Amino acid sequence: MRFVKGHGTENDFVILPDPDGTLDLTPRAVARLCDRRAGIGADGVLRVVRAKASGDPAVEALAAGEGVEWFMDYRNADGSIAEMCGNGTRVFARYLVDAGLAAPGEWDVATRSGLRRVTLDATGDVSVDMGPPAYLGTGGAETADGAFTGHRVSMGNPHLACRVDGPVADLDLTRAPAFDAAVFPQGVNVEFYRPVGDHHLEMRVFERGSGETRSCGTGTVATAVAAAITEAGGPADAGLPTGEWTVDVLGGRLTVVLDGTTSHLRGPAVLVAEGEIRPDWLQSRN
Repeated sequence: MRFVKGHGTENDFVILPDPDGTLDLTPRAVARLCDRRAGIGADGVLRVVRAKASGDPAVEALAAGEGVEWFMDYRNADGSIAEMCGNGTRVFARYLVDAGLAAPGEWDVATRSGLRRVTLDATGDVSVDMGPPAYLGTGGAETADGAFTGHRVSMGNPHLACRVDGPVADLDLTRAPAFDAAVFPQGVNVEFYRPVGDHHLEMRVFERGSGETRSCGTGTVATAVAAAITEAGGPADAGLPTGEWTVDVLGGRLTVVLDGTTSHLRGPAVLVAEGEIRPDWLQSRN
């Protein structure tokens, strides 16, 4: 099994080319690949498969109707299936161009949250249309530092973005934040952010299924939405907020553009290594 290792602001992924959908990617195999001591190590796995071979009827129908070739099958580090990953989409697009499977320019990638349009040159940053954020009201989470209230935002996956008063570096995120399972029945990605300038934020994130990560693309957008709503004194009756936000995460810097209709995420996508996974290791139970 061939693999490529890549990251977007140090949110890192094992990329598995599987164009014809022949790979039996079990949750256990994903967890072993993502193990940072006994495996390759990553926050998740990106399986690169043609949409028509995805095995998901909804994805196949959507892609066929829109003429989209590639499906990003994203798995969390614990092997669970995820709907969407913003940094992963940018790394996925960079891999397709680097491998000669797509040309630089603009085109759509199929995900479990629908189609996402990417824009990229042969090198440099990658921008992805993340779709319209859905504001769902307020919610709460609790860590060793206390209880926090934040804004619930869906980016195709669930987020709770909480503003904090002090530096985000001071937070204890060694354990998963507690939350109300009735409000978040599918779990939630929890972001903690602080304004550090005009439309400039710093953020940390604890992702469901992966733990604290160096960056989270969908979480970065959700955080910008939450900050814009807080700045405006509440959600606008006219619709989604607007504006451009710079978000500093542990792994670097991302830019979020909110235009009132959709959201865009821009930042680096880097491929760092490639190799071959030994089948005897992957199949072993030790």
